[in-house]
Amino acid sequence: MGPIWPSYFTDCFSLIFVVDSSNIAQISSSCILLLSVLSAEPLCRASVLILFNKRDIPCIMSLVEIKSLFRIDDIIASAPQSITTKEVSASSGQGLQEVLSWLESVTIK
Repeated sequence: MGPIWPSYFTDCFSLIFVVDSSNIAQISSSCILLLSVLSAEPLCRASVLILFNKRDIPCIMSLVEIKSLFRIDDIIASAPQSITTKEVSASSGQGLQEVLSWLESVTIK
């Protein structure tokens, strides 16, 4: 689906990018896709929320390891967008209230 995403970027003021943190094999391709999305001109002023999902599953990498693989600190430092990261579990609901609070805060601006 990634190749068709740019057709949805027009008039986008916020973006939620979900990473399946239990799928270690896809972490690097998720990072490449994130960099592609962040470099899209229509999103240069969008507020971005990166969700590391499935944090309730045992035997996954730690958040520190995932953020290190993503080089998330470098991405945040160099991106023109405001970027926030959160840990969530869509199945248990962990962290979803914070996602709603973030979405509310960026739409009020």
